[in-house]
Amino acid sequence: MKRLIALAALLLLPLWGCTQPAEAPANVTTTNANATTTASPATATVSEATITDQEKQVWDALKRKDNAAFGNLLADNFVYVSSDNITDKAGTINGTKDFNPTDVTLSDWKFVPIDKDAAVITYKTAVKGTSGGKSLPATSSRASSIWVNRGGKWVAIFHQDTDVKEAQATQPTLPGEPAKPKAPPPAPTVPPSTTEPVAVMKEKAVWDALRRKDFDGFASFLASDSVEVEENGVFDKAGSVKGVKGFDFTDAQLSDFKTVDLDKDASIVTYLVKIPGGNKAGERHATLWVNRNGSWLALWHQGTPVMPAPPAK
Repeated sequence: MKRLIALAALLLLPLWGCTQPAEAPANVTTTNANATTTASPATATVSEATITDQEKQVWDALKRKDNAAFGNLLADNFVYVSSDNITDKAGTINGTKDFNPTDVTLSDWKFVPIDKDAAVITYKTAVKGTSGGKSLPATSSRASSIWVNRGGKWVAIFHQDTDVKEAQATQPTLPGEPAKPKAPPPAPTVPPSTTEPVAVMKEKAVWDALRRKDFDGFASFLASDSVEVEENGVFDKAGSVKGVKGFDFTDAQLSDFKTVDLDKDASIVTYLVKIPGGNKAGERHATLWVNRNGSWLALWHQGTPVMPAPPAK
């Protein structure tokens, strides 16, 4: 869906370190090379085939230039996070007007159920076509969508994508100078807010643990089946924990927090991250928090660098 508006080659700042697809709509190619399915501790009856098919219907509608069908697959409070902006349902539909995909390949599917009425699907896209009358760059993206059941109808409530960077074989490191050994900074003296949404409070607590290099504490915030989507791969909990070690998050700045509630036990938080030495424009992050037996845990996370503003003429 990133090609709904534009495409650009980007650098990614990571935050933390076999499916059976349904038949593809016409003109959409799917593969499942290296795809895996992670069993969820959550009690869930949502079908992987159903959610995969819903995602393919989105792309089929885009290929047909059927904005009505495309909009019908989105929740009224739909949110789309891209390198360009964060847009709502109306803005996302409007962004498809100049988007003309001619060849779409979807692969590497990974399905994570949230509960019986919600699920996350991640996959890789390769798209040929035009945007704004210009040919799309020869890049692919890692995409994630969150689907919810609203009165018996499955609709997408959230989508995010990040350009793939195949050259890296391991978890990418943060740009800037290597982390220097130092004593952990003191714990925050300001007590946590009791009025903020729980997803915002938990996300801030994650970053406090990272600033202190408390990696065990960081791991305790992640669900056992957590998924982290990055430019060079999709990581499980162990990969996420391994990926943050040795990095210096001390001066990370967080802002622009917003939440999207799926239900009383699941919420998405989006925000902007800026780290000295990284992308000056920052990176948009999103995390899905779920309530598992009274404990709020991070189930899915993705980051997308903000596209720098064009130089003034």
